[in-house]
Amino acid sequence: MVAGGGLLLDRLRFPASAPDDVARFHERTFRVSRVIDGDTLDLAVPDGQRPHTRVRLWGVDAPEKAHGEQPGQWYAAEATAFAERILSGRDVLIVLWPERTRGKYGRLLAYVYLERGGSSFNEMLIEEGFAYNDPRFAHPLKERFRRVEKQARRDQVGLWAAVTLDDMPVWRQRFEKRD
Repeated sequence: MVAGGGLLLDRLRFPASAPDDVARFHERTFRVSRVIDGDTLDLAVPDGQRPHTRVRLWGVDAPEKAHGEQPGQWYAAEATAFAERILSGRDVLIVLWPERTRGKYGRLLAYVYLERGGSSFNEMLIEEGFAYNDPRFAHPLKERFRRVEKQARRDQVGLWAAVTLDDMPVWRQRFEKRD
């Protein structure tokens, strides 16, 4: 009951699409103040009471770094280092999907671009083998990301060079077993 109540409270506090997110963030440029891991970063702009805005990249799942008692996942250090090298201190263009701008933890869900008209960093992570395409949630670039991952996997780029089923996140293991 407590976990369910917490999740409900989370959804009440952080709706799937906050009305002002599009006006505040969509197609605007912000500085990356911190890379958390391969698919999560902070922007140097306040978000409510927070001094920064936490962004979760749409459509990708990079391996998780170690935290608490949980060990890091296969290729987490490489994915994080890649994101830090490319994004730290850089100005990025944020593109939102207006139908859903927030995730369940209140993070802004976004496509992050290094330059207008280029490929998203989200796609770059998949293409370079630093993240999995995450087909669990609908979003506008879902099919494109699926194709990009298929090619990276075929070319054995990045994590695809040596990943085993046991190395993959649990959700991905289930996904692989279904296919």
